[in-house]
Amino acid sequence: MTRKREENDRIVGSVASFYAAMARQPMDFVRHGVNFGNQMFGILGGADTADKHAADKRFSDPVWSSNHAYRALKNSYLSWCKSTQAWINDLDMDVRDKERIRLLAGTILDGWSPTNMLVGNPSAMKKTLETGGENILSGLRNLVSDLANNGAMPSSVDRSQFQVGENLGISKGDVVDRDELRELIQYKAQTDKVHGTPILIVPPQINKFYIWDLSPGRSLVEFLIQQGFSVFIVSWRNPGPKDAEYGLDDYVQSLDRASEVVSKISRAKKIHIAGACSGGISLSLLLSYWAAKGIDRAASATFLVTILDTDGASDTSMGLFANLEILTLAKSISRSKGIVRGRDLARVFALLRPNDLIWAYWVNNYLMGETPPAFDILYWNDDTTNMTASLHGDYIALLEENGIKTRRASVLNEQVDLSRVTCDSFVLGGSTDHITPWKGCYRTVEMLGGKSEFVLSSSGHIQAIVNPPSNQKAKFRTMDELPKSTEAFLENSSEIEGTWWLHWAEWLKQRSQKEKAAPGSSGNAEFMPLCAAPGKYVLEGES
Repeated sequence: MTRKREENDRIVGSVASFYAAMARQPMDFVRHGVNFGNQMFGILGGADTADKHAADKRFSDPVWSSNHAYRALKNSYLSWCKSTQAWINDLDMDVRDKERIRLLAGTILDGWSPTNMLVGNPSAMKKTLETGGENILSGLRNLVSDLANNGAMPSSVDRSQFQVGENLGISKGDVVDRDELRELIQYKAQTDKVHGTPILIVPPQINKFYIWDLSPGRSLVEFLIQQGFSVFIVSWRNPGPKDAEYGLDDYVQSLDRASEVVSKISRAKKIHIAGACSGGISLSLLLSYWAAKGIDRAASATFLVTILDTDGASDTSMGLFANLEILTLAKSISRSKGIVRGRDLARVFALLRPNDLIWAYWVNNYLMGETPPAFDILYWNDDTTNMTASLHGDYIALLEENGIKTRRASVLNEQVDLSRVTCDSFVLGGSTDHITPWKGCYRTVEMLGGKSEFVLSSSGHIQAIVNPPSNQKAKFRTMDELPKSTEAFLENSSEIEGTWWLHWAEWLKQRSQKEKAAPGSSGNAEFMPLCAAPGKYVLEGES
């Protein structure tokens, strides 16, 4: 049976399991139906059943509270959603099947929100009256444009305001090495002296690297350079169907070669190495490979918003489960053979978070008639990349089997065993991260053999990377001796005002060799500059 057939069967099987559970438990349906009916009688009678502690941005307009009809509409809808999910929770089903049904039901319920319709959205109705319907005409133009140019999805960003290499990813540097999978960029120093230990950054293979080098003042690369570090970063190539056979082993081997280049150019025996999300997974496999081979190249390892123990994360939230569904569903709808198309990956992710990634833009673009926002992170998020079929399969197997924690996985013919990785490690989680929940990230410290520091940032998945010192709301938690439980960490850790960037920079400095004169140019005699940053691969579109 093909993998695509298996992925489709998972969804069909979950729906079948749902109907079977309904048939076995008819009284649960009756009970929840009666409760919902009683709530409706109260709502129509003027009772306000909304949860005062649950903020919902869709109903932020004061009219939802001041107008009786709109208040009843809101409360009826929210009660319906709550009753439906409570009913599903009570069904006797496999955990994975139940989560799939919850995702499906949530997507349907979100689509039926009254705020998605003109007459059900007081803000849109108000604007229609104020503009004489001009917002509706503008919305229709936006709709036609998205149907023609954005795969019938509401645009999330005004792409005309950004250009990689012009106002994104503009830190000065050069590509000093290139292979079929990645380019290696070395950035120019901005200080007279640099720390003796360079840092290599490993972005996720399914995103473009410049989230690390976003806009000036919001670039982690820029910040590290100004802190006196020699910074190198991997820029992954956007694969096409002919690259289908490239899997995790190939990517890890490419990273290994990149680290050798960094070491030779910097004349440093050891390097700092950092990865985020799936890039952190690749980093963990590289470190395990080095440990198995006796390669002592890592001065430190940094894992940002990365989950390595997938079983340990399963009870923290549905974030990790959603990651698995994104990968499987995107593969099943991809039309191209040999790759999971980036657009399909983004589409499925949007379907799993429809309020934030579909309906919010539906309201803004079509009902309000507004131009999508011009925001650098949204542009990066919309600048999608493909994933090879082999890499997709390797990630699915690794996550479903929890191969890193159980040591059932192998890399380049070596068994994965992170307990043999003895360099110091820095592990970061985001307190509001729904993709890689921080409690799952926390379990990484138990898997590594060296001394680990865990930092909990007051941010989400992307903001954990884009969290500059200018962010006045930034704060993080940390402590010297890490406890076993996340509850104990929350209770005993210290909260520090400011961004974790500064804390991380000091942590890296303490583990770096003494300063030396900054290099005057990129590369060396063996690795001459090939082109200027941001390089060629980042500018390639989807195949």
